[in-house]
Amino acid sequence: MSLVQDAEFMDTAALSAQQQAAWKTQAAHVTAHSGFYQALWKGMTPPTDLRDLPQLPLSDKAQLRKSQADHPPFGDYLAALRDRAVRLHRTSGTTGQAMNLALSARDCAITETVGGRCHRAAGLHPGMTVVHCLNYQMWMGGLTDHMTLQATGALVVPFGVGSTDLLIRTIREVGVNAISCTPSYPAVLERVLAERFPDLAPRDLGLTLGLFGGEPGLDDPALRDRLRTVWGMEPRNANYGVSDVFSNFAAQCEDDMHLHFMAADVLWPELIDPDTGAPLTLQAGAEGELVLTHLVRDCQPLVRFRTGDIIAIDHTDPCTCGRTGFRFRVIGRSDDMVVVRGLNLFPTMVAAIVNADPRLSGEYRVILDGQPPYDHLPLHVERAGGSVDDPDIAPALEAAIKRQLGATARVTVLPPDSFPLTEGKTRRVIRRDT
Repeated sequence: MSLVQDAEFMDTAALSAQQQAAWKTQAAHVTAHSGFYQALWKGMTPPTDLRDLPQLPLSDKAQLRKSQADHPPFGDYLAALRDRAVRLHRTSGTTGQAMNLALSARDCAITETVGGRCHRAAGLHPGMTVVHCLNYQMWMGGLTDHMTLQATGALVVPFGVGSTDLLIRTIREVGVNAISCTPSYPAVLERVLAERFPDLAPRDLGLTLGLFGGEPGLDDPALRDRLRTVWGMEPRNANYGVSDVFSNFAAQCEDDMHLHFMAADVLWPELIDPDTGAPLTLQAGAEGELVLTHLVRDCQPLVRFRTGDIIAIDHTDPCTCGRTGFRFRVIGRSDDMVVVRGLNLFPTMVAAIVNADPRLSGEYRVILDGQPPYDHLPLHVERAGGSVDDPDIAPALEAAIKRQLGATARVTVLPPDSFPLTEGKTRRVIRRDT
């Protein structure tokens, strides 16, 4: 059982038979070979119908971490002989212990094909040249995302992170017209251009397409408008994934900025209440935590895996681009959520307000001291380059947060360039527990 050609354009009903057949094979594989799920299910038999998956218990990242600690290096959810694994990745460890990820040759091929669907939808195609600026050092976002970019037929420049001067020269010399990076990385390039290439404006580099992923923030219209104005590029949310599951399985298309689910033939999605774990109907208007099940996976198959991502379903009808997967937004990660006097706040909510003030650079950090509950949001922001120290910034931002989010904030305004340059994922919520 493998991928379905052009599955992202197929009607859900047409895919149903293939999905059920894939699950029958996958369920047998997991039951026979995954010690992790054998123990979790405690003798339960997986249902034959995918719609009955909620009969099985949920699995989560904490359980996988314990599994790898007890059964290094891949955990007892490795469901294939070790010699079937042909690639090792490691998660970034942004939210905890880094995890070892094993992929078979088939796992790699499927991952690259699904990711290729995403980058193709976002506008990358043969004849274009894209520079890939994510960390290649074991992180899934490096080599694997490189291969998903390559699956579109585009010419891919495997640059990685660091050596920003060389990157700028390479973009100009090679004629690169697209960049794959995190949403925060263009700000790093802007700073380097201003300091070391003062005669070059960002638009002079000739980038016309930005393929972004790895961080939240691109849903903010102010950030998108800024990228268009400053860089002359069209920003696309092109790379949404969960490292333990797939490096990239959702992206926006050229017609709609919502994320399109692109992996229905090999990945089964569910929605649950993040507090109770109760299943929710995956329909337009629903919000909840995304739960995923591999329908085809050799090495580390996951069943009813809690991603920790809280999403909102916006559409379930076909898009004008012809793709039929449901369309959604990521509200935030459950482990990045900050509760202030009963209000659930996510970094994306804060970013939208910060980016609306032209006196600010758009960079911010929520710095939490001690354990919750919190009675206010401690927010650190920095002024935009060339701005003056306006004493109205902090009270204006506090008032906007109170008005739009209902939360009390205490804002600290820092000088321009106060936050360190970050070429990988940027941590917006910093917990300094005491």
